[in-house]
Amino acid sequence: MLTPKLANVSSRTTSNADWMRVTGHWADHSDAADMLLLKKAELLSSTTVVLDMTFGGGGHTKAILNMVPEVTVLALDRDPTAISLAEQLAKEHSGRVKPLLGRFSELETLLSNMNIKPGSVDAVLLDAGCSSMQMDEAERGFSISKDGPLDMRMDGERYPDMPCAADVVNTLDQQALASILTAYGEERHSRKIASAIVEARRVNPLTRTQQLASVVAGSLPAAVAYARKDRLHRPAHVATKTFQALRIFVNDELNELHAGLRAAQEVLRPGGRLCVITFHSLEDRLVKRFLQGDDLSNLDQYHFSPRKQGIWKEKQASKSVIWLPLQRKVITPEKDDVKENPRGRSAKLRAALRR
Repeated sequence: MLTPKLANVSSRTTSNADWMRVTGHWADHSDAADMLLLKKAELLSSTTVVLDMTFGGGGHTKAILNMVPEVTVLALDRDPTAISLAEQLAKEHSGRVKPLLGRFSELETLLSNMNIKPGSVDAVLLDAGCSSMQMDEAERGFSISKDGPLDMRMDGERYPDMPCAADVVNTLDQQALASILTAYGEERHSRKIASAIVEARRVNPLTRTQQLASVVAGSLPAAVAYARKDRLHRPAHVATKTFQALRIFVNDELNELHAGLRAAQEVLRPGGRLCVITFHSLEDRLVKRFLQGDDLSNLDQYHFSPRKQGIWKEKQASKSVIWLPLQRKVITPEKDDVKENPRGRSAKLRAALRR
């Protein structure tokens, strides 16, 4: 079943390495030693209530529980599989873990139902994008390397009428598909790929991940396919941006991220800390501009276009009255960190204090 969005698509304390070791969650890493750096960075200073907005496999929450004996963690995730893990962890840590099943946009209601008032949380962690747990399970349809149904819904079966990736590639017209690949994947060859998808589905519906990956790979010259590299200069699959774009579109990730940032702003107490990890430029640009106090109310038109010089100068003169950055620049992983955790090669970390 198609939804309206399917029908209306239009064309200062630590080193970089220290900060990135805090982000072990991308590999579902639960080593409490990593959290020493989080504490050093004062993100857990005077902390009794922490909101983990992306519980995933529970790496961050487990480390926080070990690091801060009296802390209570509010464990949010939209994925029922993740919440099952959170419920198990809650049994092991009686009263210290509160599982919350829902999206960022549903957080206000979820917290209200638990009588948690605005301004009562000490720290918020948000690890955007797809979790390792979701990526590793072929049946979820996120992985290029593992064949599975072309699904990509982070909510699982919570919303049976929610379109999956297969619905998108088999239903939308060529122009709409190209728009999605351009907007959410920043794919330079979006028109060629969209054309190849439309041609392929005329023969057989696209229902498997590797089926789609093959169509994308076959749509581009070998020189283009082999030219793509990751941050370690290793060959990257030519369909990576296509899969990213479909996943973001299916899950409405950028609007949900914006909703999550606004929810974090409301729930944090003055002096509370927000830590956000992103994995591609669209997410990071949104977080950066939010923390600078930019108006993101018209997200579709504002977010995807670069700043014009005049707007940039105007914004430079008007810093956020709500957020105080905890580092001067975005933190990215160093080479050794990337070799240890290749999935974190694109990670960027921003942290700020709620005024």
